[in-house]
Amino acid sequence: MVEQSNTNGNGHAATVDGPRNVLGGPLQCCCTSPRTGYYRDGFCRTDESDVGRHVICAQVTQEFLEFTRSRGNDLMTPAPWYNFPGLKAGDKWCLCAIRWREALEVGKAPSVFLRCTNIKALEYVTLEDLKRHAADLEDSNLAGN
Repeated sequence: MVEQSNTNGNGHAATVDGPRNVLGGPLQCCCTSPRTGYYRDGFCRTDESDVGRHVICAQVTQEFLEFTRSRGNDLMTPAPWYNFPGLKAGDKWCLCAIRWREALEVGKAPSVFLRCTNIKALEYVTLEDLKRHAADLEDSNLAGN
């Protein structure tokens, strides 16, 4: 199925009849610069071929980048063969759910964007943990969800 998109009130693309976010709404775009997502379309979409489950939209920190490199996944070095530009602190990126959980367990989890985090993330982490690290929780309608 081809996902259609439209633009919601704040200018972010939202899918129609596509994946849902952890709050139950349409999955919104995580980032297009750098272009993130397993499909490099800006969304944290996934399927069975995505063994890493790149479903958590996060704003990476230097501490997280160093942590994930120490675990064997260097996100700072470009890998053009994967259309990967290399990340720097402050970039938004669709992270692997298990790596984010590992970072959480050692106090190095970066902040997340709930509307852009795929509901599949809840197979690996709790909504409560995601909300504790939410960068977009200041929006009053998210606090009660």
